[in-house]
Amino acid sequence: MTDAAHGHEKGKRMGSEQIATVDTADREIVIGRVVKARREVVFEAFTEVRHLSQWWGPDGFTTTTTAFEFRAGGEWVFVMHGPDGTDYREWISFTEIVAPERISLLHGEFRGDPEAFESVVTFAAEGAATRVEMRTVFPTKELRDEAAEKFHAIEGGEQTLGNLAAYVAEVVRKGEAG
Repeated sequence: MTDAAHGHEKGKRMGSEQIATVDTADREIVIGRVVKARREVVFEAFTEVRHLSQWWGPDGFTTTTTAFEFRAGGEWVFVMHGPDGTDYREWISFTEIVAPERISLLHGEFRGDPEAFESVVTFAAEGAATRVEMRTVFPTKELRDEAAEKFHAIEGGEQTLGNLAAYVAEVVRKGEAG
């Protein structure tokens, strides 16, 4: 892969100016999966609360939404209920939406959370399937490491995309896809 695919953007020389190098590799988690459905169907599953509540979260989790407004500047406020009974309050602000290609968001426990992280979810058509990639950049390497080690963010993200794939397959099988 190119350095850009790993979150590296090399500095470029423009005249006598050096543009700063941005390197987020030590602060990011990237998870991807191919979902066997058209891009528009997969995007819809990510953008309508009636779908999200059916699949969002790792295995064994359920989601209760208290507010959802899918637009740039809109928010999704929800609680993820863990299989052990623990509730995890979550807050997402959608920062950019390019349907059906990309969703950029800020994700924390609450509005103004200083430890909130940025994510970009992309949807790339691959024939009749869709490659979904979630690229998350944390404010610090320490927060990234804590998410990976303490909260199992990589495994949880992979399970979440697995739940999306299973949900979309069922929607397509039933002919409910838009």
